[in-house]
Formats: sequence, structure tokens, C-alpha cells
Amino acid sequence: MNILVTLNSNYIKQLIVMINSILKSNSNDNINLYIAHKELTKEDFSKIEAYVDKERCRVISVKVTDEMLKNAPVTKRYPREMYFRIFAAQFLPKSLDRILYLDPDLVVINSLDELYNMDFEGNYYIASSHVNKGMQKLNEFRLEMDKDSPYINSGVMLMNLTLLREDQNIECVFEYIEKNKNRLLLPDQDVLSGLYGGKTKTVNSLIYNLSDRYLKLHNMKPKNFNNRVDLEWVKENTVIIHYCGRNKPWKDNYIGELDIFYKEVEDEVFFRRKRYLI
Repeated sequence: MNILVTLNSNYIKQLIVMINSILKSNSNDNINLYIAHKELTKEDFSKIEAYVDKERCRVISVKVTDEMLKNAPVTKRYPREMYFRIFAAQFLPKSLDRILYLDPDLVVINSLDELYNMDFEGNYYIASSHVNKGMQKLNEFRLEMDKDSPYINSGVMLMNLTLLREDQNIECVFEYIEKNKNRLLLPDQDVLSGLYGGKTKTVNSLIYNLSDRYLKLHNMKPKNFNNRVDLEWVKENTVIIHYCGRNKPWKDNYIGELDIFYKEVEDEVFFRRKRYLI
């Protein structure tokens, strides 16, 4: 199973928790972990490797140099790192046909096999959407999206690398960013949705990209009053829990109930094993 992450040194601990959650909940799978980065050091990679089962997880550094993105428009608001997800197909090994991109601020609590082996049906991506119909219409207008194409959460995306290599036009991406630079709020997520929403297959957020906010909004809807999702349902059915936004379970001001899944893995990795390198 090929996994892609992008991060800097501030998220190494969270990455370690995330990878260990995958290894625990996918005990029959081995992982190739591709880490796209700009400036992680050998020491950073040594820390990561110290906390993973090397027999099941191969950690692979993918250093994205300035030369690779020399023509990309870069500002303080649009750093070079924003392009790592957009252009992943261009700098990952050509031997890969698919890869699962995951933000480091999530945990996996059930098998990824169904998602990872899902049929793309001719799409570039498989992802979830967290927005309601009203916000969807606003995003369509703001980003000049194709009608009824989804605004995705880019923290969990299965990427069709073969098709992206064939079809992706790098200059079109730069042109889109230049044209819409004053409208982009979440730059790479906006770009991925604006350009490729119509080529994205959507999957259930309750299963593949569950956040505290999404869970709360789901349970508040009148139509779901008799079908509310509780923690037992999450344990049995949800695959990926995503702590997106500012509400993080490792912060003192966290509000929610999904933190128990993060803390369970964190406790296993850093306390029960009595390892304190980070």
C-alpha cells in the first residue's frame, strides 16, 4: 500500500501516530510511506523510523526542490509546499499507479483496503466533501467550478497517478491560480476542487473523512435524529478520523469526542512502549 504525506518538522509526532494507526488497523498490509518535503533532515527521518515497524513500513524521502517548481507562482500566502499535493503525480516514481494521500493530523481505525482498491471509474481522485449544499453552490461560484462538481476535503485523497500523468497540464494550474488568486481561501484545496472537482469520485465522509465538526453537523440534522452516529458506530464503521481545522486532540483547547482514537494510538506508541525521543 502506497501512502503519501507532506509535512514539515512540526508534525513529525502526529505523523508517527498516524502511521502506527495504519499499521495497527491494517495488520495484513505493508506500507511504502512517501514523505514529500522541502527541508526535513536526516535526524527527522531517523526519529520517524525509530517509531515504526521497519519490516512493514518503508519510509521514502521525496525531496521536492525549488527547481521542480521553478515556474510556480509563489508568495507568502501561496508557499511552494502548496503544490506538493497538486503535482504529486509528477514527482513520484513512474512505477506507481495509485497512492493514498493522507494529512498527518488523522488516524486510521479500520481497514483501508476497500478505499485503496476502489475503482476510479475514470476519475483523477477519490475523496470526500465536508460542505453542505449551500456552501457547495458558493464554492462553485467562487472558484468557477463545473456545476455539481464536489468541493473536496483534500486531507484524504486516493490519487490516480497514471491518469494524472497523462492528462494534467501544469501550465493550466498556474493560469488558474493567477486568475483566481484573490478568491483562494484554502489554496491547494481550492485549486484541486476548482480544477478537478469534476474528475473526483466522492465517498462517504462519515466513513472515510470524519471530523468532530462533520459528526456534530450530521447528528444535528432533523432527518438524522433517529439515526445519529455515536462512538460505537464510529468504532465499527469509520475508517479515517481527521482532526482538520484548528481543533486538534493534542491541544489543551480541544473540543469533541473523537480524540479518544488519537490518544489511544499516542499512548500505545509513546507511553506503553516507554519511548520518548519526541
